[in-house]
Amino acid sequence: MAGGKKTYRPRRPNQGSGKQMSGSKPDGAKRGRQSQPDDGKNATRMMTKKVKTARGRKLSSKLWIERQINDPYVREAQIKGYRSRAAFKLEELDDKFGLLKKGALVVDLGCAPGGWVQIALKRGASRVVGIDLLPVETMAGAEMIEMDFMDEKAPQRLKDMLGGSADVVLSDLAANTIGHRRTDHLKTVSLVEAAADFAMDVLKPGGSFATKVFQGGAEKTLLTKLKQNFKTVKHAKPKSSRAGSPEIYLVATGFKNQRSEF
Repeated sequence: MAGGKKTYRPRRPNQGSGKQMSGSKPDGAKRGRQSQPDDGKNATRMMTKKVKTARGRKLSSKLWIERQINDPYVREAQIKGYRSRAAFKLEELDDKFGLLKKGALVVDLGCAPGGWVQIALKRGASRVVGIDLLPVETMAGAEMIEMDFMDEKAPQRLKDMLGGSADVVLSDLAANTIGHRRTDHLKTVSLVEAAADFAMDVLKPGGSFATKVFQGGAEKTLLTKLKQNFKTVKHAKPKSSRAGSPEIYLVATGFKNQRSEF
């Protein structure tokens, strides 16, 4: 009736029709969630770990953390007890060029956190002298100082620690970048040149020098100088160096100069 209350009758459930009410559970067997076949690609995809962006964390930091977590060399370094993944780079360079000999006296420029020091000692070095701006945890067979290699007093300090000529000078020095490409390049070149000059000042005849350089390799003038003072000079990029990284290494072997002990 108009203006009156409507009377609602409860609906009867469908009987014998085989139909279900909306929202009801089906009568048939439950369907389980089906997983994708475990092929190699799927397994690799599932193993990749993602890092959530936290408040105050830059995207570049997030990507760096993800890269570290998923880097096989980082995991392998942790398993072997290496202080950094860079240890594998020196292993590869040594395998290719035979830099480290039993009883060798080694200098490590830019030695933090100590991965290269570990490999040098593991492969027979009698002693390693290192320098870095950052503090490095001590280890048997190595003497490391916290100091800027570009400090004018640093070369003599290292010579005093050596107490004689070195068999190998290693440099993994990297300049603190400011984002200006030209300026950053010049800072890197200065480090490489300073490391090379130091190497040619302290190496024994037949000694070796290995240094990190970047895109384009070493400057022409430095290459010329090294070729005049070493039997062989070559560029190399270890497999353990990240594919997207501009770093490569310059390796000079067979130091020629005959020089008296200092």
